[in-house]
Amino acid sequence: MGSCYKDLIIWQKAMEVAKNVYVLVKKLPKDETYALSDQMRRAAVSIPSNIAEGQGRAYTRSFSQFLSIARGSALELETQLQLCVMIQYLSQEDIQPTMDLLEEIERMIHSIKLKL
Repeated sequence: MGSCYKDLIIWQKAMEVAKNVYVLVKKLPKDETYALSDQMRRAAVSIPSNIAEGQGRAYTRSFSQFLSIARGSALELETQLQLCVMIQYLSQEDIQPTMDLLEEIERMIHSIKLKL
């Protein structure tokens, strides 16, 4: 685990998800500013944050735990994005690039945990 978290492809992809979400929530109605959009931003920021914090820990078990938290946040964000489509705040086309990244991140988390 000698590398820096910024070198991790999974962290870079998670940062892209966070950036995408900040762009997407600007499309939500203003009355969602302190509700759904806040939850979505928190979940999106949690993913790379937990990957970075976990990678910075000296213990493999700790990294695995932080990866689990990141995965939970990814699943939470997927649900929120799907809800936005269901209630017609966003289109499937709006969310698809982010959903694809989230699925890739989830696969990477699974793969990393198997190797730990």
